Parts: sequence; C-alpha cells; structure tokens
Amino acid sequence: MAAISTELIETRLNDTFAPVHLFVEDDGARHAGHAGAASGGHFNVTIVTAAFTGKTRVARHRLVYDALADAMRNGIHALAIAAYTPEEFNNLPR
Repeated sequence: MAAISTELIETRLNDTFAPVHLFVEDDGARHAGHAGAASGGHFNVTIVTAAFTGKTRVARHRLVYDALADAMRNGIHALAIAAYTPEEFNNLPR
C-alpha cells in the first residue's frame, strides 16, 4: 500500500476542479488501532467549486472519487467529503 498524503489529494483536486476553497485533513490519528486503519489513510475533504453547480450531492462525491480513483484503490481507506458550490458555501451558518 502506498502512503497517500494530504498534498497529493490537494494537488489532484486543485488540478481537477480549480476550487475557490479546499481543505484536506489527515484524520488517521483518530482511527489508529481500528481494523481498517492498517489498509490506508483516513481523510476529510471540504471543497468549494463552481464545477458542482447543478450537480446532486451524489454526483459531486462521484466526481471527487473519480479525481482520486487510483488513490482510492491504493492508499485511501476512508474519505469524508463536504462538497459545495461557492453560493452554498457562502450561505453556510457561521
């Protein structure tokens, strides 16, 4: 299994979507010791891009998974995705 870094995920998502906001967090430390942790990394992604306009939540997640397809097969065990359009992100409660 290849180690996947937040930098690799960031680069891939930046190149694919040109997001206005992108945050990638390695959440592996919280999962240390559970059975799946040995098979790959755990990551949280928040991505904001106009590319998601008019797309359902499922379609947005599929696009992110497609952009990370090889990493999903070889190093990412779990990926939590929050995918927004710029308008949706700007209207989130703060």
